[in-house]
Amino acid sequence: MKSKVQDLPIAHEAIGEMFRGTEWGGTTSAYMQYPAGLDFGPLLEGLERDHCQCPHWGFLIEGRIRVNYEDGTEEAVGPGEIYYWPSGHTIVVEEAVRMVEFSPHDQMSQVLAHVVGRL
Repeated sequence: MKSKVQDLPIAHEAIGEMFRGTEWGGTTSAYMQYPAGLDFGPLLEGLERDHCQCPHWGFLIEGRIRVNYEDGTEEAVGPGEIYYWPSGHTIVVEEAVRMVEFSPHDQMSQVLAHVVGRL
């Protein structure tokens, strides 16, 4: 299966072009664009321990993201880097990003529905 980015469905109208994705084989395959300054912390409040509990695997095309983990550690992901974020994280977009990400579909759907409800 394959798709051009512009042909991927918008995940939810409330977040528009920021998140395009589809479910293939139990995995959400997504292309995302987030603006600088976007802090997912407040959007994740109300989830277990106020952190995203869905793991993600991805590639950052451009920009910079700071990832904060439940144990207090943090790391930055920059352009050209492949990442894995286990459950128990939040992110802050430090520089506008374009990225490709893969996540377990059922878990990602729950997180996305929660985030949209917080907008």
